[in-house]
Amino acid sequence: MSAPSPASATVPAPAAAAGERVLCAMSGGVDSSVTAALLKDQGYQVVGAMMRFWPDDKRTDTFDSCCSPDAAYEARRVAEQVGVPFYLLDYREQFQRHIVGPFIDEYSKGRTPNPCVNCNTKVKFDELVKKAKMLGCRYVATGHYVKRVENARGEVEFHRGDDPRKDQTYFLWGTPRDALPYILFPVGELEKPRVREIAAERGLLTAQKPESQNICFVPGKVQDFVAEHIPQSQGFIREISTGEVVGEHLGTQFYTLGQKKGLGLYQSHRVRHVVHLAPDTNTVWVGDYDDCLWTGLKAQSANYLIDLTELPEELEVQVRYRTAPVKARVIRADESGFELAFQDPQFAVAPGQSAVLYAGPRLLGGGLIEDHVPTLPEPKAPPKKRPAVLLS
Repeated sequence: MSAPSPASATVPAPAAAAGERVLCAMSGGVDSSVTAALLKDQGYQVVGAMMRFWPDDKRTDTFDSCCSPDAAYEARRVAEQVGVPFYLLDYREQFQRHIVGPFIDEYSKGRTPNPCVNCNTKVKFDELVKKAKMLGCRYVATGHYVKRVENARGEVEFHRGDDPRKDQTYFLWGTPRDALPYILFPVGELEKPRVREIAAERGLLTAQKPESQNICFVPGKVQDFVAEHIPQSQGFIREISTGEVVGEHLGTQFYTLGQKKGLGLYQSHRVRHVVHLAPDTNTVWVGDYDDCLWTGLKAQSANYLIDLTELPEELEVQVRYRTAPVKARVIRADESGFELAFQDPQFAVAPGQSAVLYAGPRLLGGGLIEDHVPTLPEPKAPPKKRPAVLLS
């Protein structure tokens, strides 16, 4: 394994040939609105499109911030302002199959999924790229804060966006490598305030629209949504060092690795973290902070944006969207997955989340984190009578 090729130069977009068509994914937000406007300025023949995900029986408080009927109306209005055609594409069946169904299934397995990664990988940069070709479009463009870079060999790379608070490369590790040359990110070199300024200067109606923060198809709290789809099942909370029962629960799906609040342990004065979830035995294992430290990880369902022979032995990995990447060493890497050793132990790495690989700002690929099964003690019989719980 060797370092990725050097001598990269930022290329916001390839030179727009006369009449070159590009399908611009419009969500009804300010980022995709400005994306469409900038592409039009660059001389592309822009076709605006929004992917419909919401079902006919849309529940209250779902698909209300993005991907909603109101957002579709706003996207259409912006397309009119920019002067480009607009289409609403029906992807309800694909969204249910690739996003909602796996989301529930992962929680039932004691894992923590990231639906935005799945949406980009299996819908936006798979299904949408196919649709673009059907419509005669050479490129697909989105409002992601990602930089399109061309290296010395003329190959397209994805790099972190210039706004560190908005960088979205974490969500794009699953993009098919052969699709990279046909994807454009016009706002990747801009910071969010400048994007809003451009929208305001052009009088776009989405200029001050607030950002979406929640999972689009989940009304309210994730725990409540999961509870509606996965039956409660009473089980024990056990201490990882002894196997003793220290509490009870109503389902492993309601817990996450590292969690220390809301555990309802018998000895409530002791600080404990969730260390391991075992749906097969319906057990939540808890322990000390140190019990939650991982020295490395294994990932499956890998996707690489470089040749495996170019994967560096020392790289950076990001295991959550809102955390900084950390240094790691590659123990093993093949087409199916990889194994890493962290330079410094990491707290509560969650199975089901993404391990995203970087060399500096360059996105190299990623995979889904596998379960890290600790050595479990022999479970001890539960107490015949539940100890009294002190009320604080």
